[in-house]
Amino acid sequence: MWLLIASIVCSVSVSVFLKLARSQAIHVEQAIAVNYLTAFALCWGLLRPNFAFLHEATTPIWLLGLLGVILPAGFIILAQAVQRAGIVLTDAAQRLSLFLPLLAAPVLFGESFTQTKLIGIGVAFLALLALLHKPTAAHAEPRSRAAWYLLLTWLCFGTVDILFKQLSKAGVQFAGGLSLIFLLAAALMLLWLWIQRVTWQKRSLASGLLLGLLNFGNIYFYIKAHQHFAHDPSVVFASMNLGVISLGALVGAGLFKEKVSHINILGVLAALGAIIILMPR
Repeated sequence: MWLLIASIVCSVSVSVFLKLARSQAIHVEQAIAVNYLTAFALCWGLLRPNFAFLHEATTPIWLLGLLGVILPAGFIILAQAVQRAGIVLTDAAQRLSLFLPLLAAPVLFGESFTQTKLIGIGVAFLALLALLHKPTAAHAEPRSRAAWYLLLTWLCFGTVDILFKQLSKAGVQFAGGLSLIFLLAAALMLLWLWIQRVTWQKRSLASGLLLGLLNFGNIYFYIKAHQHFAHDPSVVFASMNLGVISLGALVGAGLFKEKVSHINILGVLAALGAIIILMPR
């Protein structure tokens, strides 16, 4: 169980890092670039990637390239969502992205909808609407921008999940594909920063090492948990998603005193309910 706990802590810690970045004068884009270089190095050293799939004519190179673009873009959007909407709502929206692949499953993966899946998707959709709810008070306009970033977070991470499932369906070795995606994401971020002519900051670059450790740790411990509970994947699925939302809510509301509306709280609770309903059986 410690593997799941480690993965949950790493996931929420990424949100905490992004929450604190502005107050600590950290240039998030620089940290994200170093994060991907760090993740690539860790992936190379710990997962021992195999790149034999690159010699196969059926390998969907375009999927690797697309993920290399969407991952860093999604990370930047995630950072904005955490800053504007807070950890509580952002972590819930990110975990609710699991129902986007379920919507695409009949078309892309040949899976059919069951009554349980339809109920779970319906509850997840209501949860997302509740998370995106904004007040009608004077501060509604900034909250409106926050809602857009939450929606984009949900869309980006749901799309990433779909693309990774497509890679798996194509038979691409996970560690090898992930390594190349990390390397491409790092290269694109560095190119973007060079085009922007940013002033490089030692503090931001160094903090990227920590972000990379947390980001890769989330993935690594999650993989190890799936291997450990190979015959009971529902434990990993439920524990990871419920754990991140619950711990994110405790950290966001307890540590950072984030203010959420009653409807937002209902959205978090509905998200927890949707994950329980959608748990693999």
